[in-house]
Amino acid sequence: MMKKIGILGSTGSIGTQTLDIVRANPELQVEVLAAGRNVDLMEKQAREFSPKLVVMWEEKAYEELKTRLADTNIQVRLGMEGLIEASTLPTVEILVTAVVGMIGIRPTIAAMKAGKNIALANKETLVTAGHIIMPLAKEMGVSLLPVDSEHSAIFQSLQGNRQNRIHRILLTASGGPFRGRTVDQLRNVQVEDALKHPNWTMGRKITIDSATLVNKGLEVMEAKWLFNVDYDQIQVVVHPQSVIHSMVEYEDGAIMAQLGTPDMKLPIQYALFYPDRKPLTGERLDFYRLGQMTFEKPDTDTFRALKLAVSAGRTGGTMPTVFNAANEMAVSLFLQKKISFLQITDIIETCMERHTPLPNPDVEEILFAEQETYAHISEKLNRF
Repeated sequence: MMKKIGILGSTGSIGTQTLDIVRANPELQVEVLAAGRNVDLMEKQAREFSPKLVVMWEEKAYEELKTRLADTNIQVRLGMEGLIEASTLPTVEILVTAVVGMIGIRPTIAAMKAGKNIALANKETLVTAGHIIMPLAKEMGVSLLPVDSEHSAIFQSLQGNRQNRIHRILLTASGGPFRGRTVDQLRNVQVEDALKHPNWTMGRKITIDSATLVNKGLEVMEAKWLFNVDYDQIQVVVHPQSVIHSMVEYEDGAIMAQLGTPDMKLPIQYALFYPDRKPLTGERLDFYRLGQMTFEKPDTDTFRALKLAVSAGRTGGTMPTVFNAANEMAVSLFLQKKISFLQITDIIETCMERHTPLPNPDVEEILFAEQETYAHISEKLNRF
């Protein structure tokens, strides 16, 4: 039976891997594709998969794509209006939300209100608006299927155990490229060093987030919402081999884990076909070759961002938005070589310290807190 999907962020790392899965599974049909500004790749994807609708975030890219696809029947749309139209297209059954940033919130909410299941790969949606998203999912009777490797592992470890209470979630982290280094050793690291992740191939922003441990902090906040646990029930475990993708410990002490090679296609495919498992080509885990697995406590003195994330999550309201927005802009500045690696965390901390959180914010208030954080960083940039 044909399953019709939409992909927001189709030209990025998750989007392109989702399309690899579509190629291998003829029962998947792409109805909508959306991207930021990569016109060349979007044109290729549109011609290959013949979606009903494609969206470009940037106006110049939209104009160019419209011209290039004039010989087809594919509709081309622009910006947020386009994303919302794509997300609510009646034929779409499941929407893969793989856009980076808070632009993912409105389309996700619109899709859920239209009864779509969500394959969630956009961290910001739950981090900043979990208090809106989770009740809405319940109200609309739609599924939020995690595409993140760690959250998918937790989700898989819960199968068959839904009636049992979680004692704690063990969220694994590779430790990133700078595991074991001191603050002094991190003072002069360059963009190129931070982009060399030991295990995973990901987009530039998420790779930097893994190096600072911000990514793990965002995942802690997401796990709280996705699995309805308290922050005291989430423990981060550094596991450099990235074989155990995360674990769930139940009240009787039994721990369920999901293991495998570091491959994002597995969580993407699991979300698209849940509850079924389908064949997936790729490297298999060889325990003889692996030999051993090791585990460590995260160094939150050196990698303070993880501690700040948990603090932001516990505070709640608009504080997670400030954490996220400050990091987003700081990472962008670091990638442009305008600030140092350690200044990423300094900027997050400064923004959090000056912010008075608003409890239970609506989407407008969340987006206002984001813009206010960006404005503060721009204004103070020379002082960081």
